[in-house]
Amino acid sequence: MAKLVQCVPNFSEGRDPEIIRALESAAAEIPGVALIDRSSDASHNRSVFTLVGNPQGIARAAFELCKVACEKIDMTKHSGEHPRMGATDVIPFVPVKDCSLAECVDLSKEVARRVWEELKIPSILYEESCSGEARRNLAAVRKGQFEGMEKKLLLDEWAPDFGERKIHPTAGITAIGARMPLVAFNVNLGTSDISIANKIAKVVRGSSGGFKHCKGIGVMLEDRNVAQVSMNMVNYEGTPLYRVFETIRFEARRWGVSIIGSELIGIAPAKALIDCAEYYLRIENFDYGKQVLENHLLS
Repeated sequence: MAKLVQCVPNFSEGRDPEIIRALESAAAEIPGVALIDRSSDASHNRSVFTLVGNPQGIARAAFELCKVACEKIDMTKHSGEHPRMGATDVIPFVPVKDCSLAECVDLSKEVARRVWEELKIPSILYEESCSGEARRNLAAVRKGQFEGMEKKLLLDEWAPDFGERKIHPTAGITAIGARMPLVAFNVNLGTSDISIANKIAKVVRGSSGGFKHCKGIGVMLEDRNVAQVSMNMVNYEGTPLYRVFETIRFEARRWGVSIIGSELIGIAPAKALIDCAEYYLRIENFDYGKQVLENHLLS
């Protein structure tokens, strides 16, 4: 069976259509790789690409996209609501079919080495690729953001895994790693008060005592004047989307605020959404394997 790997590179550009098109064109030129989704957000000033392909093609695509980002994105001029530390901010590799997490770890190291040798962009390995537990969490790796990375890399505990202890002058530094599928899930609140989003994010994220598999921050969508709870659900079965959604709804009531919408960034596994349908429809004796038509078609 053919091996399939997913790669979800995040770029620090969500406003300039020419740069986004250049990234899309680079992805389209790689044999054995398909760009199945692209999400760009002006407030976050960030684009998330979802690529699927064979391991060799995915490794090449990740490098080529990183090269385009290095050439066209200047981090000294970048601003946006989402934390970031590099033109290509993060490159995760995710096993999809007949490919192990260990193989994705190997891919991440292969790409990190090439990015340094040919582009002179240093990188820190995170998640399953990490060289130490302190580097596993992306938020910890990115803390300080682009502006603080020059000093951070001089600390003994934050030397790059690949590259010298200095950022690329315009492309910054990149986090590269392997992980299991996650769901980027955001909830928009009926308020422009960012402090409310921050308080709710603190309630739901695992690092501050909330849900174990939830990472969350409050951000401001300036173009809509809306505060948002922005999350990464790193295990949608351990912490279902509906559970976090309902907790946010419950907490928002404390401040007299309603939920006005939610959004997915990139691709989500079908089961993550079907679990929500099962919960809200209160389907009795539901069998995901037998009662979802697409599962029969795929088998």
